[in-house]
Amino acid sequence: MSSKNSNRRRFARALIAGLLVASSMPPWGWWPLAFIGLAMFTSLELASSNARQRFTTGFVFGLGWFFPALAWMWFLTAPGYVLGVALYAGLHGLASLVVARKDNNRSFLFLSPAAHMLIEVLRMCIPFGGVPLATLGISQVGGPLHHVASVGGVILLSWLTWQVGALLAKRPRDLSIDRQHRRLLWALGLLVFVGSYFAPHGSDTGRDFRVVAVQGGGPQGTRAINTNPRDVVERHLAATRSIVNESADPIDLVVWPENVIDVVDFASSVEAQEIGAEAARLDAPFAVGITEDVSREQFTNAQVIVTSKAEVVDRYDKVRRVPFGEYMPMRSFLKSLGAPVDQVPRDALAGTGRAILDVPTAVGNERIGVVISWEVFFGGRAREGVKDGAGFIINPTNGSSYTWTILQSQQIASSKLRAIETGRWVVQVSPTGFSTFVDPEGRVFDRTGVSEQQVISHNIAIRTGKTVYVALGDKPWVALIALVFLVGILNRSKVRSRA
Repeated sequence: MSSKNSNRRRFARALIAGLLVASSMPPWGWWPLAFIGLAMFTSLELASSNARQRFTTGFVFGLGWFFPALAWMWFLTAPGYVLGVALYAGLHGLASLVVARKDNNRSFLFLSPAAHMLIEVLRMCIPFGGVPLATLGISQVGGPLHHVASVGGVILLSWLTWQVGALLAKRPRDLSIDRQHRRLLWALGLLVFVGSYFAPHGSDTGRDFRVVAVQGGGPQGTRAINTNPRDVVERHLAATRSIVNESADPIDLVVWPENVIDVVDFASSVEAQEIGAEAARLDAPFAVGITEDVSREQFTNAQVIVTSKAEVVDRYDKVRRVPFGEYMPMRSFLKSLGAPVDQVPRDALAGTGRAILDVPTAVGNERIGVVISWEVFFGGRAREGVKDGAGFIINPTNGSSYTWTILQSQQIASSKLRAIETGRWVVQVSPTGFSTFVDPEGRVFDRTGVSEQQVISHNIAIRTGKTVYVALGDKPWVALIALVFLVGILNRSKVRSRA
């Protein structure tokens, strides 16, 4: 077979490997395919004989992974979607360049996963604050490894997934890899897996909250600039008016989704009075998503606690904003190129507060964590609220700008990850879907359908205590991956010097 045909077959297999990893992600969710795809890809890396082959193999693998799994980006910015996929695929191509073929046989099994995981860590940070979707951790939240997230979050879970895939790879006949080294890696992976089941997961306090989540329904694939904000309010009021507060099981909190109320000033608005009236009727406070005007150029996106007197008693302003959705990066530059920056006419003003809200009760305040929409993809936001004493977490969101369910399904998976990481219940509520309750084991309850109007309720256990992840966060695991990568590089250099 000619060298040209051989390369075509190699790159076709790399593309298939990437597509297998993409298929392990929600909404498809066939989690075992991640290991098959990673094993195929690692085998191709091992068999690559020169730098060009290694880079192209990694790049094509990344294309197969990210083009389907990040397709939701198309609805934010089509050019940004193409550039983003190319960037992330190129970074994995660079990681494959680091993985030498014949002179690093002993270090390969841990060097390759570490190199690619450092790229994944980078992807969670850049550009514009990172895009922590389509991660291996998201793919495995429905698999047997999910408990690992309580120890090391999405980073440790993703790393372990990649390491297992590498260990399953078929090696070329002329490449010797130390069996003892392979057994050691299997043993370490098994230790992490088993240890995660015995690690602290938090505990129930014996108290609970009856939480009602309101999904007003309506069409998807819409933008705020093309809709009447009052229509959204009316749909959520209609759904709320169907709620009955039973004396045997009284409601403690009603949650409305992100930015379903769009006004100049909420405190003086008709909507505040309407929410107050419903809070009085149900004898329960509301957590409501609002946007308010700051100026002609800026607005705020917040979740507020409203009482029966129509008073706002606590407020959290969203810290992590969606690039090209809630603000336009490089607005002047993109406008000069003729980009449609008017799709995001104003920029959201980033909040600076802690990720908590205090909900009034008959005996005081109950502290809850809050991550608004995009923030649920960042483990540090939910972790912050729990460190500050939150007994459970709410995730008010708004996915109505997106068609299909790629983003919405990955958000459900991320809510599951945040629940496992923190040992807390998570309440996700959206105007058009999906809304659901997630327990600390990552189990989903009462999940709604897309676009339907529905009210769901659940008794949420108030929990306390810290998981290992809440105590340590991401930094120790990033440092450990970097250390493993450095050891692999040094080991490779040592082998080269002996040769």
